[in-house]
Amino acid sequence: MSGNGRKKTPLVAEKRYSGATPAKTAAPKKAKAPKKIRAPRAKRPAPKGVLGWVARITRFFMRVIWGVTWRMGVVVGLIVAGAVGYFYTTLPEDVTALLDARTRGSVTMLDRDGKVYAWRGETYGGPIRVENVSPHLKNAVVATEDKRFYRHFGVSPRGIASAIRINLSEGRGPLSGHGGSTLTQQTAKLLCLGIPYDEGAWESEAAYEADCRETTLWRKVKEMIYSMALETRYTKDEVLAIYLNRAYLGASSRGFAAASQRYFGIAAKDLNPAQAAMLAGLLVAPTRYAPTSDLERSQARAATVLKLMQEQGYISMAEREEFTNNPATLSEAAQARAGGYFADWVMDTGPDFLTKDTTEDVVLKTTLDQRIQRAAEEAMKEIFATKVREGSAAQAAVVVMSADGAVRAMVGGRQTKVTGAFNRATMAKRQTGSSFKPFVYAAALDLGYTPNATVVDEPITINVPGSGAYSPKNYDRKFHGRVTLTEALAHSYNIPAVKVSEAVGRENVRNIAEDFGIESDLAAGPALALGASESSLLEMAGAYAGILNGGTSVTPYGILELRLKGDDEPLMGQGGGLGERVITEEAARYLVYMMTQTIEQGTGRRANIGRPAAGKTGTTNSARDAWFLGFTADYVVGVWMGYDDNTPLTGVTGGGLPADIWREVMVRVNEGLPVHELPMLIPQRAQPQVSQTQPPPEQTAREQTEAESRAAERARRQAEREAQRQQRQQRRRQNGDVAERILEDVLCGLLGCR
Repeated sequence: MSGNGRKKTPLVAEKRYSGATPAKTAAPKKAKAPKKIRAPRAKRPAPKGVLGWVARITRFFMRVIWGVTWRMGVVVGLIVAGAVGYFYTTLPEDVTALLDARTRGSVTMLDRDGKVYAWRGETYGGPIRVENVSPHLKNAVVATEDKRFYRHFGVSPRGIASAIRINLSEGRGPLSGHGGSTLTQQTAKLLCLGIPYDEGAWESEAAYEADCRETTLWRKVKEMIYSMALETRYTKDEVLAIYLNRAYLGASSRGFAAASQRYFGIAAKDLNPAQAAMLAGLLVAPTRYAPTSDLERSQARAATVLKLMQEQGYISMAEREEFTNNPATLSEAAQARAGGYFADWVMDTGPDFLTKDTTEDVVLKTTLDQRIQRAAEEAMKEIFATKVREGSAAQAAVVVMSADGAVRAMVGGRQTKVTGAFNRATMAKRQTGSSFKPFVYAAALDLGYTPNATVVDEPITINVPGSGAYSPKNYDRKFHGRVTLTEALAHSYNIPAVKVSEAVGRENVRNIAEDFGIESDLAAGPALALGASESSLLEMAGAYAGILNGGTSVTPYGILELRLKGDDEPLMGQGGGLGERVITEEAARYLVYMMTQTIEQGTGRRANIGRPAAGKTGTTNSARDAWFLGFTADYVVGVWMGYDDNTPLTGVTGGGLPADIWREVMVRVNEGLPVHELPMLIPQRAQPQVSQTQPPPEQTAREQTEAESRAAERARRQAEREAQRQQRQQRRRQNGDVAERILEDVLCGLLGCR
């Protein structure tokens, strides 16, 4: 068995107890191959001589530079991190606190029908967030200002390098021109790096904002650090929301919500791509590209923004072509830019702390009638386009007013679409000429004269103490004999006006003019009757309104109510209106009749409008000023024409171009209105007198008694007016602006104004 050749299988025990059986000879292990030893790389022999020394010195300095550089990098990194952390702690947790930080409020003006027509101050449309604005607006802003906004950490090194390269290639300094700022950096600049406005530290808010916009290397570094803090504290959309709320977009609009309302009359959430592109295009230069300044330029800029939006995939090529071919246009209110002069005047008449210097958003409801405002502007343009030589520098002003002093329209010059311009209707004080004469005859009528009373138009010389002899002349250099007061006023004879003024007393004439609202210093001599004094068109129109309403003075006003935005209760009501009686109603009605004759048969025949109207022309010495003022039963209209530098007008009198403008205004204003009769009293014709050699004694005594009674009555009325005038002046001196100060104190207590 042992030799059968089979291999014997080992028993378990043998496996378990290896010592019970002879040890099996282990097969020799295969020897491991020895590890290959890489031959050492042959060292490049070091240069010898001078080159060797240079190489060793270079390596040494490179090691030193690298060591210093990475250590400095660590230090700078720690400093930047610390600065970012510091700015981070100064930022409010809730981003809402940063959306509106205006130091001044806005004033929104409504016309008599409650429609918005003008804005003043920095208009703010309320806080907006990225999620509640039109996506087209968000895309337009990002495409225009920072296409990598959602990919950087607040600073774009690539953008900065590109801007420096462009600036240097265009021959400017590295920080001049293109800034390479990200949207976050622009937001940091709008926040003025967290430095609030301090009235005590800055000359004005404009100076503060100019300093915030200043670009220096150190400010740029701070701006970058502040931007990184913004990115750390807030989300991208929150940073963008700050920008959308704070950016200035021209026409006193702060933020895209205000601009959407200002230019298009819609909310920011309703903007289409064309409108969004136009608003985004304003960011580069708000004043230059504002659509209210130059709509075509603004539309061209919007086309560029649409191109960027298409290139970055926000809109398709078809959409780009559609909105480029159909650009955004202004709303009706923005196109009209109505009542610029009127709005400026209203801002001056209201309390400063609720108008020009308001820290709140205020709503002013005013007396402006936009239909009448357009009529006045169109009438003036029509006359200057058709009857004034091309290139003339002559100016004109128009005021339209109701009989109670409510100003319905105001044009302060030939350029009507303006803000903050010189207002010739309120600021210019010019000689009134013969337009002052109605107040002379008002004094006479109030003392008992009638329109049929007569005066002799003849040469007259009056000795004026300190000035010598005064000899008035008529405009036509003729004398017309005995004329009625009506004829004298209708034909604007100078000598009868002076004689009537002297007869009733210059002081009486002056008092009546002042009581009617002409507050300018009035001449003391006999030339008072001929309008030697200066006045504004607004004052004159207000005085004529007093004649129309039956002899009661008015204070011209434009404010109906003033309230804070969002409040229902007004803080202030009507700012003017009817005052005290100046002349009797009978005298006022007689005067209205006399002034109708100016238009029907006198110097104002070119002002005839085919319905009852009354008025008076006025032309000063050397024709430096030409006036026409008058009224229908519904409206008073005053027109002045002249040169700003007092150059005499050529061939122009009050009965010429000013009367033409007046007629064109009145025709447009009264279009569609029913015809109303004027409140006038037509005098009875004088009865022919019976010729008697000697009147009976009883008739003579009766006439003497009646004359004495009339004289006593005139003296009584004059004394009453003088007492009333002195009382008014005393109240003005004592009270001053007490009412305004009381209102200011109350409102400051409520609003916490400084």
